Amino acid sequence: MGFTIGGSRSTREFRSGARRRGRTSECTAVAEYTGLWGWAVVPGARAGAPARDCSCGTAKCRAPGAHPLPLAPTVPAGATLDEVTEVWGGYPGAAVLLPAGRSFDVIEVSEEAGRRALVRLERMGLPLGPVTVTPDGRAQFFVAPGAAAGLPQLLYRMGWDDADLDLRALGAGAFVTAPPSDHAGLGPVGWLRPPALDSAGGPPQARLLLGTLAYICHRSRR
Repeated sequence: MGFTIGGSRSTREFRSGARRRGRTSECTAVAEYTGLWGWAVVPGARAGAPARDCSCGTAKCRAPGAHPLPLAPTVPAGATLDEVTEVWGGYPGAAVLLPAGRSFDVIEVSEEAGRRALVRLERMGLPLGPVTVTPDGRAQFFVAPGAAAGLPQLLYRMGWDDADLDLRALGAGAFVTAPPSDHAGLGPVGWLRPPALDSAGGPPQARLLLGTLAYICHRSRR
């Protein structure tokens, strides 16, 4: 299922319309997430190098530059460019965070394992959603909501429950830094596989990817 700004405009029309309005690039990026891909967005804290002091102002912040700003509102899925601009104007320079557990959960592995798994999954012709890569060397596969809660049972059914895997799931209560925002003062997040209209609104079930991800993670450990 695809999403469009205002419910009827194409990606090209949306981007040209954004330029006509003279909105900031930040607002344009956020509106793409809410309008085109159907994801909610939250303004996030930033961390400055080299000390990585968090913009939230909390001394010894436990997650500098990797959490929502205090009391920041959620920009809901489907928000228009005007609605995004109204909210984001109060948080200039904020990182773009996507709340997991709503439109998607995330399965996270090392970047090396993620790149290898992505090649194999594409060759197998399996359905795939977006995949991000973080500056601290992690690959994040977007999957259908519920993956985090069901991960232990899925690993058990596949025979991977006793394996020492560098693999975890992020669900409700977790946030993913969205490209091109900086993550934790370490650098920008990028796409290994960018969102597309045919998959962003309906990412694959975790069970379709988990066997390959677990196998590659296991091989990477050996």
